Amino acid sequence: MNPELFHHTHPYKPFIPENATKLIVGTLPPPRFTTRQLKEDDVDFCYGSRDGMLWQIIDRIFNLDLKFENTPEAVKQRKDFLAKKGIGICDTVESCRREKIDASDLGMLHVELRDLIGILRRHEKIDTLLFTGGNSKNGPEYFFRRILKEEKIKIKVISNDVPRVHQFLLDGRPINTVSLTAPSGSANRAIGSMELYKHLKKQDPEFNTIDFRVLQYRQFLKD
Repeated sequence: MNPELFHHTHPYKPFIPENATKLIVGTLPPPRFTTRQLKEDDVDFCYGSRDGMLWQIIDRIFNLDLKFENTPEAVKQRKDFLAKKGIGICDTVESCRREKIDASDLGMLHVELRDLIGILRRHEKIDTLLFTGGNSKNGPEYFFRRILKEEKIKIKVISNDVPRVHQFLLDGRPINTVSLTAPSGSANRAIGSMELYKHLKKQDPEFNTIDFRVLQYRQFLKD
């Protein structure tokens, strides 16, 4: 392995409350979270990047009045919300190497994955995985499917509509997976090409890509 490659390690352990029934699953925070070079409006927690939209979406769905700043209070707000709602966060990637120091999923090399199957076995109430992205290469669903294949666990389609829903059995326990539209700017072009988005935009010219994500995420976070 090239020693000059950047070692991008996950800075946070999985955050999974005992009452968790849902698990948000991504890949890795941006490299600056590993090197501890956070910006003033980053939050030192999962999905805390100022450039990400997950907490903006959750803030709007649940009217939380979250702080978007690098303070302990902002972190506590998020942990308290997750514990109250029974939602955990556990990304697929423990570490990777990078030639270019950026947040690109495609740029990840020599990827080491977390033992999500073992984690799911330890948290028996979890029945839904919410992937923050689809099955594109090096995305969270892509890596999770690799884990399932290694474990010889089959997955089947429940709904092919966007966001797609699949299901697999873990020791006889059904667990659904939902492929949400990624909460990052890179997914905006894909949203813009969706017929549903075009229809909603035509009805309301002020409707935007964050509004679209709020509609999509709400049905899976609030049920």
